[in-house]
Amino acid sequence: MFRPTRTRVRTRTFAALAAFAALGPVTGCSSPSGDGPVAPAGETRAQASPAAGSPFWIDPQSPAARQARAWERQGRGNDARLLKRIADRPAALWPSGDHPEAMIRKATGAAAGEGRTPVFVAYDIPHRDCGQHSAGGARDAAAYRDWIDRFARALGDSPALVVLEPDAVAHIVDGCTPGEYHAQREQLLSEAIVRLKAQPHTKVYLDAGNPDWIQEPQKLVEPLGRAGVANADGFALNVSNFQTDGITKEYGHRLSAALGGKHFVVDTSRNGNGPLRGDPSQAWCNPPGRALGTPPTTDTGDPVVDAYLWIKRPGESDGQCRGGPAAGQWWADYALGLARNSRSQ
Repeated sequence: MFRPTRTRVRTRTFAALAAFAALGPVTGCSSPSGDGPVAPAGETRAQASPAAGSPFWIDPQSPAARQARAWERQGRGNDARLLKRIADRPAALWPSGDHPEAMIRKATGAAAGEGRTPVFVAYDIPHRDCGQHSAGGARDAAAYRDWIDRFARALGDSPALVVLEPDAVAHIVDGCTPGEYHAQREQLLSEAIVRLKAQPHTKVYLDAGNPDWIQEPQKLVEPLGRAGVANADGFALNVSNFQTDGITKEYGHRLSAALGGKHFVVDTSRNGNGPLRGDPSQAWCNPPGRALGTPPTTDTGDPVVDAYLWIKRPGESDGQCRGGPAAGQWWADYALGLARNSRSQ
């Protein structure tokens, strides 16, 4: 991505969503998450309990969970306990490839069995990431429409929260995405929101970058409008980035006011120590010394902030920088650092 210098739903599923529904209506540096296994419906998550105050589903077969179990077997008990700060909290799934259905159906089925809500990222827009670390996406508009339709049909009538296309709108604003693609991208995003919202229990938040990227939120208002944010539940901020809760919320409130009071969600997965200081061009990719942020919850204490989420999966690489693997691949040492630096237990 561009690196700027700066089933059928069970009754208890609805109960678990009550607090969330009651709230009402990175750099741009998102990286696709690796397609780790998702536990099938009914599988029990061993030695973990959902984070208090969070209605969101925890994947018992996440890379962090599997790594923690491996370290326990190897006698690395302290490291395993630290890593459970990630493994025992909900993080978004990033379905990839031409057929996202399998991952989505497994997750929604397992989540329904626990009365919880899975969080997904839809990340397949054509011309994604301007050809950089997370380049790819659908080959053309027709392929993207088909992909979104598959995504939505797989959600069915299960509760779900979808963060739509990290970086896509902000790349329009900063000029990284060539101008000839702008109108098509906005149209595709608008159609995607309508398609996803056709599912009866799906919430959709359109990505809007972060405060250090598009520093004047007013610049996002018109492109977000053309991209259909009015039909979404709100917008998402700080995906895969490190801006603090306070700075992000202040920015989000300004953008919300300009959008007629739209709500938003914040990615707090790695912002516990804020962004790396110094050269901003070096701050987005696997920065050292970062920490886990606020655990996922809908109890934000802010009527406009619907949830704090771990949208970027902590421990998955931003790209091949600072010794990291490819974008979206699990990096155990980096994950351990995030957990060790975390203030949350």
